[in-house]
Amino acid sequence: MKIYQSFISSTIISLLFLAACSTTEPEENQIDFCENIHRNNDMTLSKELESISNEMENKTGVYVLEDGSNAMISRAWLTEYAEKTIDIQYFIFSTDNIGLIACDYLIRAADRGVKIRMIVDDIMIDSNPDHILIFNSHKNISVKVYNPGINLGKNIFQKIGKLAVDFRGANQRMHNKTCIVDGKVVITGGRNIADEYFDYDHEYNFRDRDILLIGKESKAVESSFNQFWESPLSKNVTHVLKNKPKNIEAENRFEKLHQYACNPDNFWPQIRTRIKNLPNIFNEIKNSGKLIWLEDVQFISDLPGKNKGDQGLKGGGISTTALIELIKKAKSSIEIQTPYLVTTELSRTLFKEANQRGVKIRILTNSLASTDNVEAFSGYQKDREKLLKTGVRIFEFKPDAEIRKQIMTGELQEKLDHKPIFGLHSKSMVIDDQISVIGTFNLDPRSAHLNTECLVIVDSKEITQGVLQGMEEEFKPENAWETTLSFNPDSEVSKYKRLKTWTRKIIPKDIL
Repeated sequence: MKIYQSFISSTIISLLFLAACSTTEPEENQIDFCENIHRNNDMTLSKELESISNEMENKTGVYVLEDGSNAMISRAWLTEYAEKTIDIQYFIFSTDNIGLIACDYLIRAADRGVKIRMIVDDIMIDSNPDHILIFNSHKNISVKVYNPGINLGKNIFQKIGKLAVDFRGANQRMHNKTCIVDGKVVITGGRNIADEYFDYDHEYNFRDRDILLIGKESKAVESSFNQFWESPLSKNVTHVLKNKPKNIEAENRFEKLHQYACNPDNFWPQIRTRIKNLPNIFNEIKNSGKLIWLEDVQFISDLPGKNKGDQGLKGGGISTTALIELIKKAKSSIEIQTPYLVTTELSRTLFKEANQRGVKIRILTNSLASTDNVEAFSGYQKDREKLLKTGVRIFEFKPDAEIRKQIMTGELQEKLDHKPIFGLHSKSMVIDDQISVIGTFNLDPRSAHLNTECLVIVDSKEITQGVLQGMEEEFKPENAWETTLSFNPDSEVSKYKRLKTWTRKIIPKDIL
């Protein structure tokens, strides 16, 4: 997350700096390439879902997206063949390679008449306001900003002023991550939109997990999205930014973005081929039984604004309550993956009580060597010993984990002569080898009290065994260190990073 201590880059829409001012004609070889890579006009999402339409009425098809490449390709294909609507809700929507290509797909869908609604959180937007307004200017695209006032269109003095007079309000962020296509298919989970969430960054990537839902429970996700869309906290970007850019009506304002995505150096032809072939893979998933149909799948989301605020920075929310109840009901085991592990007296008491009734608990989190967020790690470091004394076993992810060779995008492995560092970003929990939880919730006070979060609870032995298989692999010594009262791997990093982490201990844990 590289979170709130600096307003890091960047959500959606600096991409339009590439697009908004275009007056040059594309080169001939680029045109030829573009003409050969885009959609099959005889294919639609409805046609691909027709054979499972009966199951979709009363059940939810579930498929877990473990690796970044398939998670990216699934999003691309769904965008390419959407027919009516695409609703997108993300904390981070970056302007790197993945983000630019994703936005090209969205604009192409909008050109076909697909209505696109997008909600992005204000605090992560680091973009020229004109570029955001140009993206929003497409007649079929609407962008809203969640809880504005802390960043977009504000100078440094206004930002500091907001924090001074409304510290709690400024820290209430939207951490939900959902992509809903035609109200029928959903992808949700830990991934934001940026290279590092899809194993495409050349230096640092995240081990993450998403879940794909088809059918019944998609309606609950759509309902949650509508709550955020209609919330007073979500403001149309044209209400946040008043001054229109001069070129907002230029006919070719998206052309440079289009050519960027058409360039094979930016979007490798082999990836285009995999997107093209996805229907074959989807049919294989359907016919092989890998798409599991269930009656009991729960999508849970916090409400916009999270809580009433009568307890200051605390107060909890719907997702927090759901996770507490699952831990209280656990009978034999709890397996957790969380990139940021900042515990409180309440969470440590929950784990201690579970341990005392015979529940074995293992948690995998980032080590100091693999984390992207030393602020959060400092909060974990403060209470690591207290957590171990509750009976929990703690494992810390290695930056050079062997598992990265299996999960890293094959095309990137072919392209690079080195292996990027991997950090953990998946937010998952397995209860009693039977219940899987996949979502956006980090095990920290910010997720518990301030950020809106969402998660999917799946009661299925079959789905859970698949999730647990991935977890078990990552607990192995070649992928993680086990931290004990007598050992931790903090010394694996430089003295400078250890000092940097130590200095962050002054930050209150409630906002980590």
